[in-house]
Amino acid sequence: MKHLTADKFFDNVNFVSIVDTVKGIFTSDGSMNTLLDFERVLDESDLYAYRNWDLGELVQGPDVRRYSVSCVFMWPYDLMPNPKGARRLTNIGCNVKFAKSKIKVPMEIKNYDDYVPGTRYPKMEERKIWFVYIEIPKELLDDIKEGSIDLAGQTIDLEDIDNAYDKDLEKTTDDAENEGVQADTTGAQVDTNVTM
Repeated sequence: MKHLTADKFFDNVNFVSIVDTVKGIFTSDGSMNTLLDFERVLDESDLYAYRNWDLGELVQGPDVRRYSVSCVFMWPYDLMPNPKGARRLTNIGCNVKFAKSKIKVPMEIKNYDDYVPGTRYPKMEERKIWFVYIEIPKELLDDIKEGSIDLAGQTIDLEDIDNAYDKDLEKTTDDAENEGVQADTTGAQVDTNVTM
C-alpha cells in the first residue's frame, strides 16, 4: 500500500480510489479491526460532540505505518467539520490536516443527456468538498482498548461491571416486588398495592 504524507494526501483521492478503499475494507479483517480501533479513539476523545464530525466519509485508509495509522475523510463543502474538534485530537497527540478540494462524482441520471454519449455511464460532475487527514499514534490506539479500562494497574472488563449492575438491579426489583413495592429506575419507590 502506498503511504500518504500529510502534504499530498488530497492529491491521491478520486471517485475510483474511494470505491477501491471501501472494497478493500470489506475484504480485509485487519483493515476493519484497525478502523474500529481508529474510530474508538475518535469516540473516546468526544470528537462527535462537535458539529458535523459524524457526517464524514472514509475515502482513504487505513494507512498503517510503523508508529502511526492514518485515514482521510471527506465532507461536503457546506458541512465543514468544526475545527475545535480537530484541536481535541491534536491535544492527545494526533496529527490533523484540513484541505479544501474538488472531486468528480457521477451525476444523478434524470434523462438520456446525463449519460456520456455512446455509453451507459453517467457524466461526472464536480463538487466542492473538505478533506481531513487524521494520523493517530499506535501508542494511543493501544491505550484505548475495547471494553476495558486500566485502573491502578489492573485491567477491568466493563462488561463484568455492567453484568454486576444488572444482577444487583434484578435483586433490588425482586426484593421490592416481594414487599409490595416496585423500584423504578430513578431510585424512587412506588407502592403497587394502592387501590382506587
